[in-house]
Amino acid sequence: MPQELEDARRRLLEERERVERLVATREGEAEESEQADDEGASDTHERADVARSIVESEQQQTLLESLRANLDEIDAALARVDAGTYGIDEVTGEPIDAARLEVFPTARTNVS
Repeated sequence: MPQELEDARRRLLEERERVERLVATREGEAEESEQADDEGASDTHERADVARSIVESEQQQTLLESLRANLDEIDAALARVDAGTYGIDEVTGEPIDAARLEVFPTARTNVS
């Protein structure tokens, strides 16, 4: 495998580990927040506290969904490395600019 692909694989795997840690951290925080909400739930909860908790929970879920989508993109990029198509624009078949891949290693296309 060419050195560029090995370097791409290494960067992608490092990024995958970083995102997995973020997911684990966020999942733990979400679980702790849910437990705290369950433990503190009572008739004396103020409506504002309940509303804030709901909004925070929704934001946490949105962030987790985004992180999981990022993992999917990283896995797809790793599959392209394995297939030998990493760095090739999926639309035009032309090489993706190296600077773009450096900044956005999961890029599937060049920016037009």
